[in-house]
Amino acid sequence: MNALLFLAPLTLAVVAGEIVFPGRNLYHYGWFNVLLAALIVTTILSARAPFRAARGARTRLGIAAIAFGAAIAGFAGVASGLLAPDSRTVVGAPGAKVRVDELGGTLSFPLTIAGANNGAAPDVVFTRSGRVTSIGASARNIGTFVLRQIPRDVVYVEAADAHGASLTVTQPNGATFLSPVLLMQQRQKIPETNLYLPFDAFAVPAAHRNVKAVLFTAQQAAMLHPTGGAQGQAVLFAVDDEDDRPLPNAIALAKDGEVVRLDGLRLRADLFSYPAIEFVAVPSLVAVALGALVVAGGFLLKSVRIAPAAEV
Repeated sequence: MNALLFLAPLTLAVVAGEIVFPGRNLYHYGWFNVLLAALIVTTILSARAPFRAARGARTRLGIAAIAFGAAIAGFAGVASGLLAPDSRTVVGAPGAKVRVDELGGTLSFPLTIAGANNGAAPDVVFTRSGRVTSIGASARNIGTFVLRQIPRDVVYVEAADAHGASLTVTQPNGATFLSPVLLMQQRQKIPETNLYLPFDAFAVPAAHRNVKAVLFTAQQAAMLHPTGGAQGQAVLFAVDDEDDRPLPNAIALAKDGEVVRLDGLRLRADLFSYPAIEFVAVPSLVAVALGALVVAGGFLLKSVRIAPAAEV
């Protein structure tokens, strides 16, 4: 079998793999892109002898189209591997609009959050040049990127005084100042362990208190409080004064939906699932599709078998 008939589909398959299985670090390695470029060059060179040996214009055009189409798709793969940015996850607060320069558009996060037992949160919406795309459970191809939704654990916090009167919660260092939703983007090392757990903080201005919140998985919570009967995730609250100085006996583990009393405050944590958006670079879908069509057209034009290269 002529090498061209094998190398052209192989080139298409390699680049298509970058689209079907996006986000692999392999695609950004220099050696991977050198090998892909070498495959493209070899594919083109393998067409030279059959092109010269072909007896009809239609066959020659078909051979040229096969090589040219494979090159279009292949170079799209090389460009993506060498020039595209690394994968990144965009985390937004409920109702936030986040401009993403790499995508040339804006991600709008839903106002509504949903609990684990109440279904998934509404979709994130991507807007670019007036075109709106919903990013739901299925991945979406946006030019040279694939966007996909990733569920994250967030914590909805409520604060009240000792009499149960509701107090305003603020996030001076958060993405949204007045939001009661903690996005838990930071990591806190637990002393004497190798655990780095999701961490966030908020303030209760009326009480002149700052509160730290650390999120534990169900297994970690059970280990931390083995006699508490904790089932499911939990949040560890630690209350400081307004100068961030720890207060005595002001730390407690709150189960999902449980109210704990600390230093005259009533604190409640409700755990929810909320989407973040990961975007990963892929070869241009337009270029790869065009290359595949040109290759397919080449095979159709080459109605007669490629003549073997003349022996020297």
